[in-house]
Amino acid sequence: MFNFLKKNQDHKPSVEEPKAPIAAETVSTERPSWLQRLSQGLSKTRRQFTSGLTQLFSTSAKLDEETLETLETHLLAADVGIEASTKIIDTLKEAAKQKKLATGEALQAELQAIMVNILSARQQPLNIPDADTPFVLLMIGMNGAGKTTTIGKLAKRFKAEGKSVMLAAGDTFRAAAVEQLTAWGQRNDIPVIAQQQGADSASVIFDAFQAAKARHIDILIADTAGRLHTQQGLMAELTKIKRVIQKIDVNAPHETLLVLDASIGQNALQQAKQFHAAMGVTGIVMTKLDGTAKGGMLLSIAQTLEIPIRFIGVGEHIDDMQPFNAEAVVNAIFAESPQHELIT
Repeated sequence: MFNFLKKNQDHKPSVEEPKAPIAAETVSTERPSWLQRLSQGLSKTRRQFTSGLTQLFSTSAKLDEETLETLETHLLAADVGIEASTKIIDTLKEAAKQKKLATGEALQAELQAIMVNILSARQQPLNIPDADTPFVLLMIGMNGAGKTTTIGKLAKRFKAEGKSVMLAAGDTFRAAAVEQLTAWGQRNDIPVIAQQQGADSASVIFDAFQAAKARHIDILIADTAGRLHTQQGLMAELTKIKRVIQKIDVNAPHETLLVLDASIGQNALQQAKQFHAAMGVTGIVMTKLDGTAKGGMLLSIAQTLEIPIRFIGVGEHIDDMQPFNAEAVVNAIFAESPQHELIT
């Protein structure tokens, strides 16, 4: 459930109270911009990553092995991962050979540029073309990663863009999963196709696909039960879903979105590898970046897997999930403001 902001109903200013505080109270209820929320959300990652590096960036000391080891330690502590950390250190060494890093300021600028370069390779927005058949978006991931909440946010977003949307309650295993998705649908006036708990997930999604096609729906978002990547039986169920809906459209699902919880660190990378091997993941949603110091996982995922990062989430509010933007993320980690606002 979202924690929507509400005005304080208990505050009743006295007659003598001047108008200025009332105006200030009104302003205080305004939500920060997305970039401000992103910076706030990545504050734990920023502290983990930049702690101890301030002096390094503010001096003109030579980039020696000790400095590189210190930097690598901070990269690994922020869950940047071995592959991405090695890439960053090797690139910095090359820049040092070319005498590009004479100052700490130059080192920081080069480090940020390398990080943006790594992440930009995975900055590919989700493109939903106009078509006669529904665009099927299959949501997969582990329990607790935030799949159902992500579905609600995406549905709201697509509807605001003028698309017709339908939801398929394919998580027939978890208690109250159907009710939760139905509540999302009712709140946003979006139809939900569901069956009783314990029903065959593939059958539910197949029926929803047929219904979406009959009603000329633009986008069908299908929920699935959360599962560990090590649970072979449940992973096989996902491949069954894929086979069944391909009886209607051989190209379905048109997007397979893997929802990952940033707080689990390098375990998320292993999840992504296994889900990708089983399902051919076409996009990643990284959630809960606001609750962890492991935001460096984005760099680990970007360097290790050739899978686009579609969206990132830094809170529970409907607009706390936005399309991934590499420059904005790196600037937020270093507590800087990008030169442009994101297009959302």
